[in-house]
Amino acid sequence: MRRGDLDDLSAFAAVARTRSFTRAAAELGLSPSALSHAMRGLETRLGVRLLARTTRSVAPTPAGERLLRSLGPALAEVDRGLAALADWRGTPSGSLRITTFAYAARAILAPSLPGFLLDHPSVTVEIVVDDRLADIVAAGFDAGIRFGETVERDMVAVRVGPDERTVVVGTPGYFADHPRPETPADLEAHPCVNYRLIGGGGLLPWEFARDGRAMRVRAAGQFVVNDGALAGAVVRAGAGLGYMMESEVAADLAAGRLVQVLEDWCPPFPGCHLYYPDRQVTPALRALIDALRWRGEISP
Repeated sequence: MRRGDLDDLSAFAAVARTRSFTRAAAELGLSPSALSHAMRGLETRLGVRLLARTTRSVAPTPAGERLLRSLGPALAEVDRGLAALADWRGTPSGSLRITTFAYAARAILAPSLPGFLLDHPSVTVEIVVDDRLADIVAAGFDAGIRFGETVERDMVAVRVGPDERTVVVGTPGYFADHPRPETPADLEAHPCVNYRLIGGGGLLPWEFARDGRAMRVRAAGQFVVNDGALAGAVVRAGAGLGYMMESEVAADLAAGRLVQVLEDWCPPFPGCHLYYPDRQVTPALRALIDALRWRGEISP
C-alpha cells in the first residue's frame, strides 16, 4: 500500500456512507473538490470505478459496495487501535460511532450525553438514529443501543435503562365518544395513530401479550407518521388512539390528560441496552458505558 492510500480509503468510506461529497468533506475537514480529486486518483490506482456520480448524487458502485463492506471493520479496528493509545495518556480520547433508534436517543442519550462530552473533551461522538438493526461490525459502529430483546446473543450487552412498557392511550374526550377496547382485536373499530419505521418502511406493529398468549395487531387509522413527537401530539389532541412508550406519557396519565386501556395486555419488556462485539473495549467506549450504565432497580 502506497503512502496516502489509507487516508483515501477512509475518505472513500465516508463518501460511500454519507452518499455526499459535501457532507463527507465537512466530516473530513477537506474541500469537496479536493475530496473528489482524491477519489478519482484512488479509482485510477485501483483500476476500478468505486463511485457512481451524477450532478445531484453519489453512490457506491457494486465494486464500491464490496470494498465498503471490507473496509468498515478494518477502519473501525484502526480507530480502536489508535483510541487504545489513550491508555498510555491516562485519558479517553478518539472517536465513537453509535447506532440507535429515536426513543433511545431521547430517553437515554439526550439526558446523559452532554455531561459525557463535557467530561471527556478529547472524545468525539457520532450518533446515527435509525430504526434499522444495523450490523455494527460491517457498518463500522463501535456500539449500538437497542431494546434488550433485539440484541444479538453474540454481543456484549450492558443495561442502560429500566424495563419498558408500551401502552395504548387516548384522551378522556376520545373515550366519551368511543367505547374502550377490551381486547387488542377491538382496536379494529378505532382510529389508531400509526408509526412508520424509517428504515424498513413498514408500520410498527402493536404488540400485546397476556397469559402466555402473544398478539401482533396491524392497527388501522387515517394518520401515519414517522415522528414520535408528532404522533403524540395527534393522540393528545384526541384524534385517535396511540401506541406509545409508558415513560413518555406518564405525566399525561397521572394528570388525567390521557387514559390507558388494555392494561392487562401490555407487560414490561427488557429496556435499552448498549451492545458491542466481544473484543477489547477502547477507553472512550468504556467511559461512555460507565456514563450510561443503568444503576436503578430492574422490574422482576
